[in-house]
Amino acid sequence: MELTRRQLFTLAGAATASAALAGCGGTLRPANIEAAGFGENASGTLNLWCRSDTVNGTQAVVDAFHQAQNRIRVSLTPIQNRQYVTKLATAIRGGRVPDVVDIDDIYSTLFAYRDAFTDLTPLIEQLGIGDALSPGHLALSTKDGRRYGLPFIGDFSVLFCNTELFERAGLDVEEHTADFAGILEAARAITGLGDDVYGWSFPGNSSGALGFTVQPHVWATGRDLISGDVGNQRGDVVGNDALRRTLDFARTLWSEDLVPPGSFADDASRWSADYVAGRLGMFPASFGVVVPNADQELLDRTRVVLLPGPDGGRAFFDGGDNLCMPNGARNPSAAWEFMKFAVAVQQQSRMPEGFYSPVRSDVVTPQFAESYPFVVPPLESLDVGYAPTTLAYNLIYNQQDGPWLRMFRQAVFDGEVDAAMQEAQSTYDRILRQAQA
Repeated sequence: MELTRRQLFTLAGAATASAALAGCGGTLRPANIEAAGFGENASGTLNLWCRSDTVNGTQAVVDAFHQAQNRIRVSLTPIQNRQYVTKLATAIRGGRVPDVVDIDDIYSTLFAYRDAFTDLTPLIEQLGIGDALSPGHLALSTKDGRRYGLPFIGDFSVLFCNTELFERAGLDVEEHTADFAGILEAARAITGLGDDVYGWSFPGNSSGALGFTVQPHVWATGRDLISGDVGNQRGDVVGNDALRRTLDFARTLWSEDLVPPGSFADDASRWSADYVAGRLGMFPASFGVVVPNADQELLDRTRVVLLPGPDGGRAFFDGGDNLCMPNGARNPSAAWEFMKFAVAVQQQSRMPEGFYSPVRSDVVTPQFAESYPFVVPPLESLDVGYAPTTLAYNLIYNQQDGPWLRMFRQAVFDGEVDAAMQEAQSTYDRILRQAQA
C-alpha cells in the first residue's frame, strides 16, 4: 500500500467537489429498489468505478462474478485516488454516473450527506448479515439512520510485533502492548538491544499515515478529536486528556530516541522498510503495508495486536472501501446483484490475497485464521473499529498543511504540546464550520 491511498486531493479540489455536490446532489433519481425482482436475474452492462489502489482486488471480484453468471458484464474503470472525489462529483453534476462506485469509506460520508447515493437500507437488512458487517464502514455511509453504502474492502490499522525482539528483551507481547506504560517499557528494552534496532516507529511527516495509526490510541478511550453530529461539529482538542497523553507518548518515544531518527522526515514513501528489515520491535501499520513486503521468515516471527489506549482498551482505524449506488444509475438492478456477490463469504474470504481485509467477521474459520492470522484480530473485534464521520476528514487529516500534522509535529518534535493543541482547536473549528456551511 502506498501512502497516496490516503492523500487524495488538494484543498481547492475538495472545495470544488463539495460545491458541485451541494448544487446537484438531489437532482438525480434514486433507484426504485422496491421494484419486483430488483437485484435478481438482471442483464446488460454494469459500469463500476474503483480506486486505482484497489483495482487488483476489485478486478478479482469482477472476474469471479463473470465466472458465476453470463447475464451481466462489468465494465471496470479505475480512477486515480487524487481525482476520485472530484471526478465523481463532476459525473453527478453532469448526470452521467456509474452504476456502482467502490469509494474510500471516509468519503462515502460526503456523498451520502449530499443526497447523491441511493438508500440501500432495506436491501442491506435483507442480507441478514448486519451483525457481521463492519460497523465502522456502515457508520460512514449512514445518514439519519439510513444506509447508503455496503462495506466491501477492509484496510485496518494494527500493531505488528517482532516476537524475536520481544523474546530477546525478555518481554511478553500481550502484556507490553496493553497500554502506554507497557509499550514504553518494551520500546526502551528493545532499543537497548543495539544493532540499529528501535522499539517503535511513526511516519512523522505524513499526515494521512499518522491519522491512520495514531488516532486509534485516542479512540480506545471512547474519545475522538471531533465532537457533535455532522452539521454541528467542532474540534475536541483542548481538554482532551486522551489526546494529550497520546502526544506526550509520541514525544517520549522521540525524545528518548526509541524511534529511528528518520521518523522526523518520514513521509511514508518507504513506510515498512525498517520493520521488514527486522529493525523494529513494534510497528503500527496495516496488513497491506507489511505483508507484501516482508519475507516469510519475518512473518513467522510476527504477531499482530490492536492499538492500545493510554491505560488500556484497544482500537483500530476502520478504513477501506464501501460500495455505493449513485442516484441516476442506469442499471441499478445489476448493480445490487454485483454488490450482493461482492460481500458474500466466498469473495470476502479471498480479500487477503489482494492484501486487504474482509469486512465481515463470519469469514473467520480455523482454516482462514491459519492462512491469514494477521487479519484476524480486527475481525474478532470489529466493534472497536472506528473512523470519524465528518465532511472535513481530508482537510483535517490528509492535507499536509492541515491542523493534524502541524499539531503532531509541534507537540512531538518541538515539545510544545499545549501550544500545539490550542492552535489545532482553533483550526479544527474553522475547517469544520466551513465544511458544514
